[in-house]
Parts: sequence; C-alpha cells; structure tokens
Amino acid sequence: MDVSEKYMSRCLKLAKNGQGHVAPNPMVGAVIVQDDRIIGEGYHRCYGEAHAEVNAVTSVSNEVLLRDSTMYVSLEPCSHYGKTPPCAELIIRKGIPRVVVAGPDPFPEVAGSGVGMLRDAGIEVVTGVMEQEAFELNRFFMTAHKKHRPYVILKWAQSEDGFLDRRRENCSEMPVLLSSPVTRLMVHKLRSEVQAIMVGTNTVILDNPSLTVRYWAGRSPLRITMDRNQRIPDHVHLFDGQHPTLVYREPADNSIHFLRSIMTDLYKRNINSLLVEGGAQLHRSFLEADIWDEIIVETAPVKLGEGVAAACFHCVPGVRLSGMKSVPSFSLHHSKSSLIEIYTHH
Repeated sequence: MDVSEKYMSRCLKLAKNGQGHVAPNPMVGAVIVQDDRIIGEGYHRCYGEAHAEVNAVTSVSNEVLLRDSTMYVSLEPCSHYGKTPPCAELIIRKGIPRVVVAGPDPFPEVAGSGVGMLRDAGIEVVTGVMEQEAFELNRFFMTAHKKHRPYVILKWAQSEDGFLDRRRENCSEMPVLLSSPVTRLMVHKLRSEVQAIMVGTNTVILDNPSLTVRYWAGRSPLRITMDRNQRIPDHVHLFDGQHPTLVYREPADNSIHFLRSIMTDLYKRNINSLLVEGGAQLHRSFLEADIWDEIIVETAPVKLGEGVAAACFHCVPGVRLSGMKSVPSFSLHHSKSSLIEIYTHH
C-alpha cells in the first residue's frame, strides 16, 4: 500500500461512520496531511450538515499548516451551493495546494466541475486513488445518479428446496419461519441502511408486516407497496401512522411499465436505495424488468416439499455470485446453519 492509498483508506473508514445518517447524500471522509502527518480529518456526519472537507479543515489547530498540506477526500469535492457552500471553494480559500480524490461525483451539479474548479485555481489534483473501493462504499448514491433509479436489493428467505412459504389463503394462517435470530438481526441492520423498503400487495394482506427497524439501532426506511386494485384494508400496520408509507395505486399497461414508473418517481424523490423483501411475484417482476443490482438469498436448513416457490434468478443474464457465508440457524444445538448468498448484477 503506497502513501496515497494509506491515507485514502483512512478516508473511507471515516466515511463509513456516516452510514444511515447522510442519505440521500454520499458517505465521504477527508484527511489533511502535512509532512506525512495527519493534522486534520473529518467525515460527513448528517444530511444537511457540514461536509467532510469542512469538518477536516475545522479540526486543524493551526491553519497556517494548510498551505503546505495535501487533502485526501473519498469523493470529488462539491462545486455548487446546496444545503452547504461548495467545498471546492473552501479548499481554494484555505490555500491547500494539493488534493487527492478517490473518484468523481456523478451528481449532475458536480460531475467533474469540482475537480475542474480546483485545477483552474492552480491546485494539483490527483484522481483515481482507491476509486473502486470508494464506489462500492457509495454504490447506492453512485448507481442512483448513473441509472436514475434507486439501487435495488432483492432479498428473501427460502427453504432448502426453494420455497418461501406454504400456500396460505388468508392472514389467519401463520407464515413459515425461515429466518433465524441471527439473520433477523442482519435483515434489520440492512433495513437501517437503506432509504426505502418495498413489498407487494399479497405480502401486505397475508403477512401484515411493519417493515420497520426493531432488532437493530437505526432509522426505519420509507415503506412502499402497490395496491392497483384497492385490495389492502385500512387496518394494516403500514397505515398505522408510525412511519411514512407510500402506496402506488395508479394503473399501468403492464407490471414492468408500472415498476419503471415507480423507480423514476422514487429517484425524483431522492430515494437512492430500495430493499425489496417480497413476495415472489414482485421479485419476478423486478427480475423480468431487469431492475435490480443485488440479490440476497437466505437458505434455511429445512424442507417444505411444496408451497410458494422463490423467484428463479440463476438463468437471468448478468447474475454473479459475489459472496456467501454460513450463520447459526434456529438452535445453537442444530447441526446445520443457514446459508446467506449475495449476487450482484455484472
């Protein structure tokens, strides 16, 4: 690891501290170095508050040192007035002579203009240091502004033989419990990291989910469902008024067109990430429309024999297994574990 990667790695670690607090903004960290010594650092702590570069500059005890320093930042400094002034202007005003940037900001009002502003002011700018790692950290933000839709995660739990549940006729029949206490924690952690969560009409009617964060510390996401035929009753948890809920009722020619219109609307609402928890038909619709970025499948060590089949995605173009791990199952004394597999859109 060279010197630039050493300090950029620190930027990325700092940036991650903002997870769950800065959306729809990206997570950003900044480190200021003088004579191979960190003299200031900061990260974007909360949406609407000071950016990483501002917090890093503020942390420097002797501003004279800034004129002989290098600022490392995990995303291109902004160049426009939003909720805060442009960070590029701050860097110029403080006389920092050199800036190392991980990668460009795809947000239309920045998109290269931040780096351009710095270079026009005579500042040396180095780009592309740990760019892939920085992209992965902010994959929600990056994907949203490149594809003009949220980053979509399809998530479900299934049995070893590929079923989500037994077939049920009404909400009085309890669903099969496939998630373990450990994987339930993982799901609620994921809920706290995304801006929105979505389920289909049948899932709302049969399961009456709350779709909130309860087994992890963090904010509950915006709850979303569809009700094109006015089938959802008024007494479900989604309408309890405890957290915001968005219901799409407008009819469309087909489900794919309907999904695409929803994605466009969510992007306009500054929703950068969407977790789709079910059911199977909704997952299939996202796959058929090719609107997905990540698939998380939890396979429990049980067999159902029959029931509601999970969406088949292995034949979908572009699916690539990117990771898997075993986690404790229903009992500490059980000989088997649940398997978590993560697939990405190649």
